[in-house]
Amino acid sequence: MPAELISIGKISGTYGYDGVVKVMPLTDFPERFNNIRNIKINRHGNIEEFTVEKVKPYNNILLLKFDGISSKEQAGAYRGALLMVEEDDVYPLPEGYYYYFQLIGMQVYDTERGLLGQLKEIIATGANDVYVVRGEKYGEILIPAIKEVILDVDTAQNKMQVKLLPGLIEE
Repeated sequence: MPAELISIGKISGTYGYDGVVKVMPLTDFPERFNNIRNIKINRHGNIEEFTVEKVKPYNNILLLKFDGISSKEQAGAYRGALLMVEEDDVYPLPEGYYYYFQLIGMQVYDTERGLLGQLKEIIATGANDVYVVRGEKYGEILIPAIKEVILDVDTAQNKMQVKLLPGLIEE
């Protein structure tokens, strides 16, 4: 089975006349682009692989030059395309931090109630994320992603252990 591809940037336009593209980073670690040599580009569902010739920060975006794209017209054809890496190539996070793709689909267990359901969605609220868990017994539960509630995340077992705050489930 091929590895999942994860979006790390989006081509927002061109820069100059020699095939340079503007990239809006979709990662909390834009510095990861400094060490990237090969990247996959998803353009309308077609995946192409390119060698990165040059990366340069520019205001809040990045300027990237790819081998094989040498004109403004060629580069313009990639506007809106996503820059992607395989799951194995994502930037390593500090211990206790996870990418959304690692959490979505996990089975969520409460210390008292057992299986609550599956983590279906993550809502970024600014203060802390909120995990949307759906299951047969309790329906939809909104769980704040805070250390007092999230006790353990086991990506190998695809399980999350939580201790729900009072009032999160009507019983």
